[in-house]
Amino acid sequence: MNVQLRNLLVLLLLAFPFARALADDYADTIKVFRGAGESGRFFRKSYGYAVFPTIGKGGFVIGGAHGTGRVYAKGVYVGDTSMTQITVGFQLGGQAYSQIIFFEDKRAFDEFTGGNFEFGVQATAVAITAGASAQAGTTGPSASASGSQHAAKTAAQYNKGMAVFTVAKGGLMYEASIGGQKFSYKRKQ
Repeated sequence: MNVQLRNLLVLLLLAFPFARALADDYADTIKVFRGAGESGRFFRKSYGYAVFPTIGKGGFVIGGAHGTGRVYAKGVYVGDTSMTQITVGFQLGGQAYSQIIFFEDKRAFDEFTGGNFEFGVQATAVAITAGASAQAGTTGPSASASGSQHAAKTAAQYNKGMAVFTVAKGGLMYEASIGGQKFSYKRKQ
């Protein structure tokens, strides 16, 4: 019994720094979107949002993307989400980006959190790419972005109760496409 308890304590102590780093990723990503032009205004007028600190995307004829995120209702963390995307067609390269999906009202929030949700091919995202950069160092990867209000205003509106913004973090693909993204949701325990 003592050996199992000791092993559990060691495991928890080793995992603690990583849990803090993940929490910081969410806070840092939310801060970027709050300060990136038009996306910042959506925090005040939306019912909730789903935030993905990093989505990795890559492809060579067949492509894919995946990322995990958190869902918030009225500023309170309520659950976890993941996004998966498979694409076919001419494509080459890879990219990392952050994404946020705002829910205009409870109906849109319920639609997203009601089970497996999918964006159709007609969905579009506002790419906030002005001044975006990514770097890796001895202390780990970091990313920053700055966008002007003009950069995000062109398509910053709700479509069927949802508005999507992306910030490029690095890679060879210029813009993130959201067509065909599938999401799963799990309520916070």
